[in-house]
Amino acid sequence: MLIGFAVPVSGAWATPAHQVEIAQRAEDLGYHSLWTLQRLLNPAGSPERDYRAVPDPLVTLAYLAGFTRRARLGVAVVNLPFYAPAMLAKQAATLDHVSGGRLDLGLGLGWMPEEFAALGAPMERRGARAEEFLAVLRALWHGSGEYHREFYDVPPVIMEPRPLQPAGPPVLLGGASEPALRRAGRLAVGWVSSSRADPAALGRSIETVRAAAREAGRDAAELRFVARAAVRIRPGGVDGADRRPLTGTYGQIRADLASLERQGVTEAFLDLNFDPEVTGPDADPAAATRLAHEALEAFAPV
Repeated sequence: MLIGFAVPVSGAWATPAHQVEIAQRAEDLGYHSLWTLQRLLNPAGSPERDYRAVPDPLVTLAYLAGFTRRARLGVAVVNLPFYAPAMLAKQAATLDHVSGGRLDLGLGLGWMPEEFAALGAPMERRGARAEEFLAVLRALWHGSGEYHREFYDVPPVIMEPRPLQPAGPPVLLGGASEPALRRAGRLAVGWVSSSRADPAALGRSIETVRAAAREAGRDAAELRFVARAAVRIRPGGVDGADRRPLTGTYGQIRADLASLERQGVTEAFLDLNFDPEVTGPDADPAAATRLAHEALEAFAPV
């Protein structure tokens, strides 16, 4: 199982300087990939503290591309309904060039009504729209596209420059529902789990994706399964029934990562951005960054 690391993307520690610092140290230690996430807006007055002060994920990856050389650069995920296909196709192709062909593009459907309302985007029939979106995206990445269907009507056009990766940036689809999982099996290079997914139950989702791939005549063995490992490091340990997977000592978390691999996960990236002690309103950015360095050392690929 390949190991990646999420750069600071939420809360007070999510500064460009900290992002570069963590990205470069991760690359020096041999981590396979670096990851961002998207949160465009938050509901006013919401008590939820996740996803606060989140910078744009694609701009962040473009910035980090200039400070790194080897690690893959991934986003998990940007939401398709927030973009026009041609705009995202151009942004992703440009980022692929800026990064030297290192982009992994995770795509999702979104779920927060306030974001959809602020964008004027419809929430209805997101799945059907996504399938057309992917078809347009790939047509444009191949240099020319013409598409006339229910949701998108694209005249004969040419998009240049094409992505540096010949088939375009690998597309990983998110989502937890059965239709979303099956869509990943039919249409994507793999699936990426969310921070809210149960780490102990990923195997069931992976098998659904694989089954859909086989039914579509694809080689399920070629698919990628990427897990966001939303870790909460507690040096004193957490014992008993109250312990959440990926929470506790480094040893406890390593055991949980081994469980992910046994379930079929091919890549996991460690993400501290969902720990309130790292990203909460009272969190110390310097302490959060020190913890990230400690985690980088503790989980460094062998």
